[in-house]
Amino acid sequence: MIFVTVGSHYQGFDRLIKKVDEIAGKIDEDVVMQIGNTKYKPVNAEYFEFAEYSKVQKLNSSARIVISHAGVGSILTALEQKTHLIIVPRLKKYGEVVDDHQLQIAKEMSDNSNVTVIYDLEELEGSLKTDFSFTKDCNRNKLVQSLKRYIYSIS
Repeated sequence: MIFVTVGSHYQGFDRLIKKVDEIAGKIDEDVVMQIGNTKYKPVNAEYFEFAEYSKVQKLNSSARIVISHAGVGSILTALEQKTHLIIVPRLKKYGEVVDDHQLQIAKEMSDNSNVTVIYDLEELEGSLKTDFSFTKDCNRNKLVQSLKRYIYSIS
């Protein structure tokens, strides 16, 4: 199963949800999406807007891959549940965020072996064909330090 999460930001992430819905119509794998405030409603995948954190944790845990925006909470949840994470940063030019801070988060996460960063949605379908396995030896302290550095830099 592939789980997609876009968090609770007030701006939708139509670009990602539309692309994954298109992909879901072509693959033989269940796709579940947390679409938040996205206006587009998927037709090829199960979806919901918001849920209790326990449901999100369970979906992260049972997913083969989690596809997420570059929200710190979503990133930490996927990695805590030991699920490979594909990050697609929200971008200002598409009206998905007020600034491009998610690009900075994605860049910081790109050296983590349990994370794949996708900047071009045309690469997303191909990346789903990879057989990911979670690397337990990944230096978790480096991940936490990267996130802390970023959070403190915007304070």
